Amino acid sequence: MPSQRAKASKETALLTDAEALNAAVSQLVRVYQFRDRDRICCYDISVTQCYALEALVEHGPSRSQTLADALMLDKSTTTRVVDALVKKGYVVRQAEAEDARALALSVTPEGRALYERINNELVEQQASLIQGLDPEVRRASIEVIRRLARAAQDRFVSGVSVGSCEPSCGTDATRKCG
Repeated sequence: MPSQRAKASKETALLTDAEALNAAVSQLVRVYQFRDRDRICCYDISVTQCYALEALVEHGPSRSQTLADALMLDKSTTTRVVDALVKKGYVVRQAEAEDARALALSVTPEGRALYERINNELVEQQASLIQGLDPEVRRASIEVIRRLARAAQDRFVSGVSVGSCEPSCGTDATRKCG
């Protein structure tokens, strides 16, 4: 059985690594948010609209609620995103074959071409980013990122709460309880 000191040391190391991971992921997300905003908006669509095109290209025609779930947005926000894409000619609403009362969202050929153009450009940027890494390091890095994304999805999105927005104790700067 591990000693208390060894257990405390492992917990300290875990928290140190978690802090370093948080800083690294935060920096990476910020860089990619700006990259996406700057690259995608050149095509007169928002990043969220591009994510919607991506979801529809990858998963095929979808109902609005299914798309909202994929985008992690509420239905009204998704409707505004889709309305803009419809207006630009990148998405159409069509009655579903199985249920004529339901509408399916589909990408138009113009929408698919736009998504492919944007995606190809972003993939080229990724290639230039990782070209100097050894193939084993590239594959291992990709696997780590996939595992972290799955774990984050399971923990933060798929039902396990990230916690309340309420402070756990005092509301002053010291957060003292009691």
